[in-house]
Amino acid sequence: MSAVQTGDLADFALDVTAAEAVLGGGLPAEAEQHLNLAGLAYQDDALAEQHLREAQSLAPEHVAVLIGLYRFYFYKGRLADALGIAEICLDKAARANELPLDWRAVRPGDADFSSFEAILPRFYLFTLKGCAYLHMRLGDTDAGREIVDKLLELDPSDKLGAHVLLGVLERMGQGDDD
Repeated sequence: MSAVQTGDLADFALDVTAAEAVLGGGLPAEAEQHLNLAGLAYQDDALAEQHLREAQSLAPEHVAVLIGLYRFYFYKGRLADALGIAEICLDKAARANELPLDWRAVRPGDADFSSFEAILPRFYLFTLKGCAYLHMRLGDTDAGREIVDKLLELDPSDKLGAHVLLGVLERMGQGDDD
């Protein structure tokens, strides 16, 4: 299953510019340059990661930097590292939405989760979905299921496609390792 199919945090990167001011303000030019250099050096893992870490040192909380790191780790198959970044993003999204830091304590009325146009709540949901997917891929299916259940509680109309992950979990229980 690819990131595009899961609708995880990487998908949210498409909307970063719309919420940039709220999610971390303007990206310093030097940090942006390091993100660009990381993309150009993608085939050289060490160099690309060095540029991403430089960007992070310049703008440690900026969503563009965090998503850059997340995507790098995700697509390089470094799923535990990707999960670590996703958890940082989840904390950032909780703070931006004035939500409890423990996702288990978040309730549907705590933010406008029903509106796909509400960027900050959507950032939270995408991040939560990314965490669910990564837990599943790392073999922690119980945590993955618990997070998927929370996603469906917060997004009962399933705009983000949490049922796709639920289907994967159900097939995993039948020996199909999608």
